[in-house]
Amino acid sequence: MSDTKSERKEGSLEAPIRHPIKWQDPGYYNENALFTEMERIFNICHGCRRCVSLCHAFPTLFDLVDESTTMEIDGVAKKDYWKVVEHCYLCDLCYMTKCPYVPPHEWNVDFPHLMLQAKAVRYEQGGGKLRDKILASTDAVGRIAGIPVIAQTVNAVSKNTLLRKVMDKTIRIHPDAKLPEYHSNNLRKRFARKNKVELTAESTGNTRGKVVIFVTCYGNRNDPQIVEDLIAVFEHNGIPVGLTERERCCGMPKLDLGDLKAVEQAKDFNIPELIKFVDDGWDIVAPVPSCVLMYKQEIPLLFPEDPEVKKVQGAIFDPFEYLMLRYKAGKLNNTFKHSLGKVAYHVPCHQRVQNIGLKTKEILSLVPGTTIEVIERCSGHDGTYAVKSETHAISMKICRPVINKIKQGEIDHYISDCPMAGHQIENSLDDESKTENPFTLLRHAYGI
Repeated sequence: MSDTKSERKEGSLEAPIRHPIKWQDPGYYNENALFTEMERIFNICHGCRRCVSLCHAFPTLFDLVDESTTMEIDGVAKKDYWKVVEHCYLCDLCYMTKCPYVPPHEWNVDFPHLMLQAKAVRYEQGGGKLRDKILASTDAVGRIAGIPVIAQTVNAVSKNTLLRKVMDKTIRIHPDAKLPEYHSNNLRKRFARKNKVELTAESTGNTRGKVVIFVTCYGNRNDPQIVEDLIAVFEHNGIPVGLTERERCCGMPKLDLGDLKAVEQAKDFNIPELIKFVDDGWDIVAPVPSCVLMYKQEIPLLFPEDPEVKKVQGAIFDPFEYLMLRYKAGKLNNTFKHSLGKVAYHVPCHQRVQNIGLKTKEILSLVPGTTIEVIERCSGHDGTYAVKSETHAISMKICRPVINKIKQGEIDHYISDCPMAGHQIENSLDDESKTENPFTLLRHAYGI
């Protein structure tokens, strides 16, 4: 029996902490050192196995161990470690909700950031597939796919059964995966044409009362309606809203790919744009939880000495987190015209790990005649994991507990703060129902 399993040390009772990611240190990319650390962490995971139900990375690891000649981690070939890495999509749930050995525990287990290091090493070795690089290049793809005629063509192709089978054979995008639509009439165009609402910012102890929206590539080109609904709700609550003059992808798709230099390039572009507003007295919100998480956690850990990164970290909020702070300060409009009935609310992983609580549920529960059924399980989407031919079926399996909860609930609406997770749920239900965004429901409740 391994030392890890025989010792069975108690987990830490202290709050988890994250160490800075030393990705600019040449030693970070040393494959031998990486394998040594992977063996150490994998051995601890093998002796614990609490995370087996979270994603497919852990079942993959445990199957490798159980099928080895020794039935211990020393019986697993190092080259097979990459099979575990392929199934980690950095949801962070193992770190934040399951693992008892995270720092400050002496065993110092940070499985997601170990997987990030492995992805970075593989990327530096030229291991990124062309398909994956294209999927992660959301700005470049969006600029092309957002051209009016091209947008129509791209959207038509994504719904064409024959062409989707061709995509499966050629670039390994699964024919049943739901692909995002592209809108040539994007959010920035819509916002530029809307009548500006003149509002006076009212600050509280926690908020400054006016927000700039980091629209995100998805909110701008793929689902601009959710950002329009967000803007309408904020302005209905007397909160002035602005957009950054320009922005790029937050960098989460590149992070998942292991392309940390591209993350740095995105940071170098976006932080100066956001700082202009922060220094001028604005708070920041973003409509996609992954983008908020990048500025709250990942970018600060990648660039711990950058004062402007820290300043943005302190100024960015999940939108419903922001509204709840306003509510607690007596600044939220509580006059609702429509009830919402019974709502199944899927909580995205990247929102759960922000440790802000169920703010979306708290706000929607203020609407009279509304019941919120919370589902805290991963949808399995991950932006690209559900799209790839080799992992689509696994992603749908991961989503199955979410689907079962919705089917059992006799609900009027189902929602997720993450629009991509919402579409994954919609795709899994396959019953012609449509996912909705929480801001769309809240706007309906207000009757605006």
